[in-house]
Amino acid sequence: FCLDSFILYYCLNMVFFIKIPMFFFHLWLPKAHVEAPISGSMILAGVMLKLGGYGLLRVMKLFLKIGLKINIYIIIISLIGGLIVSIMCIFQSDIKSLIAYSSIAHMGLMLSGILTMNLWGVWGAFSMMLAHGLCSSGLFCLANISYERVLSRSIYLNKGMINIIPSLSLWWFLLCSSNMAAPPSMNLLSEILLMNSLVSYSMLLSFILFFMVFLSAVYSLFLYSFTQHGVVNSNLYSFFQINYREFLLLFLHWFPLNCMVIKSELFIL
Repeated sequence: FCLDSFILYYCLNMVFFIKIPMFFFHLWLPKAHVEAPISGSMILAGVMLKLGGYGLLRVMKLFLKIGLKINIYIIIISLIGGLIVSIMCIFQSDIKSLIAYSSIAHMGLMLSGILTMNLWGVWGAFSMMLAHGLCSSGLFCLANISYERVLSRSIYLNKGMINIIPSLSLWWFLLCSSNMAAPPSMNLLSEILLMNSLVSYSMLLSFILFFMVFLSAVYSLFLYSFTQHGVVNSNLYSFFQINYREFLLLFLHWFPLNCMVIKSELFIL
């Protein structure tokens, strides 16, 4: 059963493009994350954005004919949009805003993998949804833990935190390195699968992918280095430690994120 109508394709998939969100329809996400409480940001990043990807995985096979004709244009828009958003991440001063724009870049890559309509793309998109759900949710949790102690989300006020909260600096390093797809995180496996899918779809996409991966490392290192190193804000005068509840919460994000790669055959069906 295959549908060959551009209007039906547009109307049915636009819901999922907004939910993921695709570039051009992403403006609601940074505002929602910045205004939301910590629980809202974690559920939005970890679960709700993935519903758009799941819907596309279920629906896209209905549009095989029309998809082979027009998906390439949506892929190009998503990847160029992801590149633009990655550049915007470097200029953010709000920690939650930076993580939100990072989510848009990763979801653009995931959307492009689904639209290639090959097995590598589906496997990569599924892995990316799992990996990003854990990594992004953990980063929002970290941002809130820092905010509760410093009372500011500004990158420029949260400086030198390795001297103030040394126990938290470890988690910033682990989750920022996972966000830039460093091994052995699930993000690395998902990006390898998605790049294989997109480069086999069109070699011209490899140039955009190269810059997206490079900028992913740039803004992740920017977030870690600016918040953890540098001159300590003079208003911060005592050592704040994280408690066991927060440590367990961060561990339950990081541990499955890095251990799922051991059983990666579960995601490559």
